[in-house]
Amino acid sequence: MVLFSKIALTCVVLVLALTATVACSPLTAINAVTTSSTYNKTADIIYGANPRNELDVYTPKNLHSPAPVVLFFYGGSWSSGERGDYAFVGEALASRGIVAVIADYRLYPEVRYPAFLEDGAKAAAWTVREVAKYGGDPHRLYVMGHSSGAYNAAMLALDPRWLAEVNLTPAVFRGFIGLAGPYDFLPIENRGVRPVFFYPNSPVDSQPINHVTSLAPPTLLLAATKDNLVNPERNTGGLAAALRTAHVPVKEQYFEHVSHATLVGAISRPLRGLAPVLDVVDAFIQSNPENTTASASANHGLPLADTAE
Repeated sequence: MVLFSKIALTCVVLVLALTATVACSPLTAINAVTTSSTYNKTADIIYGANPRNELDVYTPKNLHSPAPVVLFFYGGSWSSGERGDYAFVGEALASRGIVAVIADYRLYPEVRYPAFLEDGAKAAAWTVREVAKYGGDPHRLYVMGHSSGAYNAAMLALDPRWLAEVNLTPAVFRGFIGLAGPYDFLPIENRGVRPVFFYPNSPVDSQPINHVTSLAPPTLLLAATKDNLVNPERNTGGLAAALRTAHVPVKEQYFEHVSHATLVGAISRPLRGLAPVLDVVDAFIQSNPENTTASASANHGLPLADTAE
């Protein structure tokens, strides 16, 4: 127990030291003190043709009925990140009886916008088709992400172009959950991100806030009050306001004792005392009513061939 506490404390110190992006070593430390007793993991599942098109599924142990599903995309400025670093997210969701699907996607400089959204759509299509085999209910599918991953999730939930490529619509999502996402960031200030979106000719239609309609799924937006990387007022607050104007159910919440990076870290067991992020996410999933937007068909946007399986 003493050893565990020392490791956990070290993990906290490492993660709190981050001020910009989530780095690999702190995530490794978090995963080192995260239990694996709450889930069964199926790793390295191929969902597309590219080597980065793989995902892992975390199924809650002792599952007796089809569970809600979260498709999660991690951050990293669209240029870094590995799904294995986010095992703590899979564990946290599984511990609440939720099936977690964590997907890799292509990154810059291999690709630029919108290739990572095309990958996200393929991961969503795989989830709709296959997640029932892993204990998940495809009719209770949520898309969630942190930072640039929240951008990916938002675009899938708001802009129908990407899911249309895999014969789906955003109505397939029961809800969208965004953690510290950039939803309105033109002109781009981050020099590392500029080439991803063809700066200075960044397309206006690359911004999630420009795709808000009354057909958007119910939304939960979380952010750190003192986020020095993604402005929470402009991005989280702005998107929440746009969704409310469109009469979309939306909840926004800000946390004082986390940063851009530790907002997602607070989902983990060692850092859960920083902010009740997991509790808020879990409550949203467990209490969110069925999507009844005008576009949602009886099969929630799933192709008939898939729902029949």
